[in-house]
Amino acid sequence: MSPASPSPAQPARPSLQRLFLTGLLTLLPIWLTWVVVKFVFVLLSDISQPFITPVLENLASSYPQMGWVDEPWVRTVLALLATIAVILFTGVMARRVIGQRLLRWFEALIQRIPLASIVYSSARQLLDILQTKPDGTQRVVLVDFPHTEMKSIGFVTRVIREHGTGRELAAVYVPTTPNPTSGYLEIVPVEKITPTDWSVDQAMSFIISGGAVSPDTIPFSPPGSSSTP
Repeated sequence: MSPASPSPAQPARPSLQRLFLTGLLTLLPIWLTWVVVKFVFVLLSDISQPFITPVLENLASSYPQMGWVDEPWVRTVLALLATIAVILFTGVMARRVIGQRLLRWFEALIQRIPLASIVYSSARQLLDILQTKPDGTQRVVLVDFPHTEMKSIGFVTRVIREHGTGRELAAVYVPTTPNPTSGYLEIVPVEKITPTDWSVDQAMSFIISGGAVSPDTIPFSPPGSSSTP
């Protein structure tokens, strides 16, 4: 009697851990996109909510057949559209003479308010700096933060000199993820920063997406430093 031929090998079933990791890696980009979109959506809609909500409430009470306009999702969508309309209208007016005059009048008014003048002028200068090309130093850089084995994306806002030695120091704004409007200000020696060839838009996409939107390669060590392979 001939021995039984061995049965063909059955493919190994994926373990529960591997299935979990596969599902997690599949859903993570979708979840990250939802977080960013939701953050921007809620931020823009909340700006106009105090103005839109009373109007819709009065409309719903005056015309019962239009009670649906007072639904939460309707208020949110209309508030978002209203904010976008105001932003677009502001952009159009800023390109016209009358809009520029109104902006100068508003800035002169803000300058008379002690705390508001500091906040507005600082924010205005930061935005102007980020929209212009730097002189001598790349705008988007990497800095050692919070320690030397970790890097953070930063924007060079100004280059100053150390008192006494004359060494060049860079004022670097390090934004947080996913809200780049908050962050840290670091004063870093110029030789310690790592320049990149990124534009401000690329850096913002990288920050807001939590690193999901990024180029394939990125420098890590400052120029001239020896890195361990």
